[in-house]
Amino acid sequence: MPAEWEPETDNWVRWARTPGFDAYWYFRDTFFDDILPPPGARTLEIGCGEGRVSRDLVARGHRVVALDTAVGLVHHARDADAETHYLVAESDCIPLPRTSVDLVVAYNVLQVVPDMTATVAECARVLRSGGHLCCVIAHPVTDLCGWTDDDPPRLTVRSAYFTSERVEETVEREGMTMTFRGWTHSLEDYAIALRDAGFAIELIREPKPAPDTRYQRWSQLPLFMSIRAVKHSQ
Repeated sequence: MPAEWEPETDNWVRWARTPGFDAYWYFRDTFFDDILPPPGARTLEIGCGEGRVSRDLVARGHRVVALDTAVGLVHHARDADAETHYLVAESDCIPLPRTSVDLVVAYNVLQVVPDMTATVAECARVLRSGGHLCCVIAHPVTDLCGWTDDDPPRLTVRSAYFTSERVEETVEREGMTMTFRGWTHSLEDYAIALRDAGFAIELIREPKPAPDTRYQRWSQLPLFMSIRAVKHSQ
């Protein structure tokens, strides 16, 4: 996550560590079960925030190194997880050697970083040949859409799909407040960035939420997209 998340440190820790509060808890199993390959020698997580994805990776047998630009979030991540090596670093300038990891995980990160293309290229640099980049992104089709007050509600689609736009939204719910910042990208933007960095897309999933949750409206339309891409052998 970019350093602009630093002021949101306390808000995000409360938000992310409240079980069942946000979408992560209802979509994560599809990512871990269907997208991730088995653990290798080293897994890198970029944009780790307060560390919940890294902790879930460790629980599934991964040896993890993780990074984020927000010093406060990395501090909280270290306090909660002695198994993972946490770094303060930019995702487009990863302080690891070339071909030093087997897997890179980017969970809701590529739409947040200032330079998505450079981040994807840097992920390719640190991956060994045949290694994987596995990511979750806000779904390019429904990102920045909004629900109407109709009965039943309808989703209104944004007009400038092909334009990459800066977004900022403050959400207040159940006594918590969080400001989210990032960018919109088209599906083609992601596909080109992956191709140019030397990846081939192996798998795409549009996950549905776990049943009987507050996210049931997203069982008919996609909220997220998960991608597994492999780095071409060199």
